[in-house]
Amino acid sequence: MAKYKISWSVEAEIDLTEILEFYIQRNKTVSYSKKLYSKIKKDISAISKNPKLGIRTEFDPVRVLITGDYQIIYEITEDNIVISMLWDCRRNPEDKKIGKRIKNKYRV
Repeated sequence: MAKYKISWSVEAEIDLTEILEFYIQRNKTVSYSKKLYSKIKKDISAISKNPKLGIRTEFDPVRVLITGDYQIIYEITEDNIVISMLWDCRRNPEDKKIGKRIKNKYRV
């Protein structure tokens, strides 16, 4: 199976930045953020090799890979994977915006 190209939505890039910056501020060091970033990159690399690795959602092209305390929410196109959102599962699920992001995109 060919490796899919990975791209990030602006929102997902913001999610990643906010998550990493939170741990830098909380821990007063970058070491955990570097470790977490490496884990996320490794998981996204696995998705690029096997796009159906994640769990299906109610929106057909959208899947979710749960990795530790995080969900990587992504969309599959013909030869591209779009990272739509990173979600910290410890947060209040009512704050989760992916439903709104996806519903707006697919006009559901």
